Amino acid sequence: MTQAKTSLFKLLIPGLRSVVFFIFQVTTLFIFAPLVLLSFPFSYNIRYAIASTWAKLVIKGLKVICKLDFQVTGLENIKGNGIIFCKHQSAWETFALQVMFPEQCWVLKKELLWIPLFGWALALTQPIAIDRSKKSKSFRQIIKQGSQRLQSGRWVVIFPEGTRTAPGERKKYMVGGALLAEKSGYPVIPVAHNAGEFWKKNAFIKHPGTIQVRIGKMIDSNAMSAKELNQQAENWIEGQMEEITNKSP
Repeated sequence: MTQAKTSLFKLLIPGLRSVVFFIFQVTTLFIFAPLVLLSFPFSYNIRYAIASTWAKLVIKGLKVICKLDFQVTGLENIKGNGIIFCKHQSAWETFALQVMFPEQCWVLKKELLWIPLFGWALALTQPIAIDRSKKSKSFRQIIKQGSQRLQSGRWVVIFPEGTRTAPGERKKYMVGGALLAEKSGYPVIPVAHNAGEFWKKNAFIKHPGTIQVRIGKMIDSNAMSAKELNQQAENWIEGQMEEITNKSP
């Protein structure tokens, strides 16, 4: 095999693996989503356990099929429960957080619940589904429903930038999560990662490698205002991103 053909083959491998992974992901979704729907008469814990099993299976599939693994620093900082402020670069973290953290719910855009089968199953995991076009109403909803979820012992996952950002990018951190922390008294735990370098925003191809994840120390929400808390979490996350983001052109 010539060098040119070898190079072309190497370029094709991630694409072929991504096709296999896509088939795996869709097939397992059509198994687990109906199971979540059928578990409706049972407790929330059972529904969540089924849904999170699928998420963990997806992460395992990424490792086996696409050779995409991850490495975590700071697992010892996970204590009790609180509000997760996580960098949002790809779809990867929506699955991986369920591997790293105990029972949780997510603040997400309500349009996701309209997706047939997937969205219906997602709705049964009791997310905080907001209308992003109505900020004031969304903040009130996050505070009210988020406080209820926290009091029940769950973690609340918030992507403070509100949408996915490409590696090297940053957007304004919205204050909704910090307000929830201030009003509820629960701590914030910041999470940084570089998943977007391997599974890019809206991209089909998943590239092999090891995603770096850093989990910070919990930030006491009783010690500062929502604005100060938001700024401290942002400073920590973006500081970590500077260290783990690939700077090569």
